Amino acid sequence: MSREQFRSFWDKFGTLSILVFILGCFSAASTQYFFSVNNFMQIGLQSTIYTILAFGEFFAILLAGIDLSVGSVAAFTGAITAILLNAGVPVPIAILIGFMSGMMLGMFNGTLINMLKLHPFVVTLGTNTIFRGITLVICDGKPIFGLPRAFKSLSSYFFGFPIPFFIVLGLALVLIWFTKNTVAARNLYALGGNKQAAWYSGINTQKFTLLAHTLSSSLAGLAGIIMASRVGAAEPTAGEGYETYAIAACIIGGTSFFGGKGKPFGVLLGGILIGTIFNGLSILNVSSYYQRIALGALIIFALALEKIVSNVSSK
Repeated sequence: MSREQFRSFWDKFGTLSILVFILGCFSAASTQYFFSVNNFMQIGLQSTIYTILAFGEFFAILLAGIDLSVGSVAAFTGAITAILLNAGVPVPIAILIGFMSGMMLGMFNGTLINMLKLHPFVVTLGTNTIFRGITLVICDGKPIFGLPRAFKSLSSYFFGFPIPFFIVLGLALVLIWFTKNTVAARNLYALGGNKQAAWYSGINTQKFTLLAHTLSSSLAGLAGIIMASRVGAAEPTAGEGYETYAIAACIIGGTSFFGGKGKPFGVLLGGILIGTIFNGLSILNVSSYYQRIALGALIIFALALEKIVSNVSSK
């Protein structure tokens, strides 16, 4: 196999190969329960939040940026939705308004980045704290309970599969179509690959920066709504630290930290991989502290492996 063939193989099947390897390791190390249908259902359900957040984070990283506020956006959106539900607003309208509130936060992030000319890391680091603080204020620092059964059914099962799993698959199909067939997506890739060249070619860089961060927070908002539905309450601390999982799913899924490269399908596999790791380590009774260590090591491993593969194919 030539270097170019190896590079092509790794781009297409690298994340899948890692996932298969991890599945084999946990299967060998744990009991038969790991490979049971019930456990795979649990992995699917556990992966949904990470994956939806990662789908949004994907667009921020695609522009060689980052969005550190996705966890706080998820908590804010869940809180807004819960407050509306407890005020008697019909479930579909409450969900729509909650989703739009997440979209507005993304527009706020994008506008600040464009106006202040600061790196998204700096802006979203600040807004992450701001959004979390606002959520704590409107919740008075307490969880919001008493959500209607119709809202909780958003995280129930349909034909034996968790409904959030269908939502993730639907999102994956839409995003795959979007990235392959739209001019907007081509402009996002071009902007991430070389911002100056994109500007010279006539791409409105501010417009697409705004679009990327609006998509990021919109999907984070959707994750927050599903999270509140699954737990049955809106926690003001929900999603804390989840930006790490979202970033990890993108990087492990083959999205370049330097922008201009990545695919939604890889992000989907990255989200499933993170859910698989947490599930397998829990079955093996590994402490959650060590699970965090394992995730951090996996991020470094994925980045290092990407660099090694890149160096091999360029020689």
